Amino acid sequence: MFAAKPHPLLVPFDGKFDVRKAPTAPDKDKGDWKDRLEAETKAIGEAQHRLFADGRYAVLLVFQALDAAGKDGTIRHVFSGVNPSGLHVASFKAPSSREVQHDFLWRTTAELPERGSIAIFNRSYYEEALVVRVHPEYLEAQKLPERPSKTFWDDRLRAIADHERYLAEQGTVIVKFWLNVSKHEQRERLLERIDESDKNWKFNPRDLDERALWDQYMDAYDACLRATSRPWAPWYAVPADNKHFARWQVAKIVNETLEQLDVDFQPVDKKTRALLKEAKQRLLAEKD
Repeated sequence: MFAAKPHPLLVPFDGKFDVRKAPTAPDKDKGDWKDRLEAETKAIGEAQHRLFADGRYAVLLVFQALDAAGKDGTIRHVFSGVNPSGLHVASFKAPSSREVQHDFLWRTTAELPERGSIAIFNRSYYEEALVVRVHPEYLEAQKLPERPSKTFWDDRLRAIADHERYLAEQGTVIVKFWLNVSKHEQRERLLERIDESDKNWKFNPRDLDERALWDQYMDAYDACLRATSRPWAPWYAVPADNKHFARWQVAKIVNETLEQLDVDFQPVDKKTRALLKEAKQRLLAEKD
């Protein structure tokens, strides 16, 4: 079963992580991160080709963040070099009336990757322990058989951890990214959405209502990351105030993960080699 290696951005597995102490910006102000990203994106595309040919693993990449942290842009830039046939992106917003009639993990299960492919969850089942925790009134639509107990949120996080362990045991490699944007930087990006006409479509007045709940969201993320960062399904807290740095870091971690799997094109057996030889002879014998 896959197990993450030590990394500076890795959320520890001992439950001692503190979201408020996690950096939101890189150590230095400027770097050639945009140029470095290009090499990483190319490597991801090549690695995905080997992943598909190898066929033993599925890869699930989960992205969570507050509004304007850069999830969409990160996904678009980091995976620009991947063959679309081997990549699936699923975005999860407010659940539909049909989805709330099922358990909270149901709607994401159908979007899980098959062996040899990569799936990206832009938000995920973690919304049920983040947004719903901050807005417990959303639970009313789920018509739970019992009123939430004192351990309700801990139980949900335990269910997620158990779910991810099961997937990992079946060959799904899970890597999760929390794009950690500062409150100041979020404000600047929301202002850009108002001031720049080509970004007006991104602005949602409700984002300001959610911003007012910043501390509650920090508490929810704190509990979430502590309870569910595991060797087989690690969280990485990625400083996201600089978009180029964040994208480069995500790309690096994805490549390091794929390299760790040691996937490659499988050698063919004698029977297959004989068939290939015969096919070549037939093709060469054809007349133009």
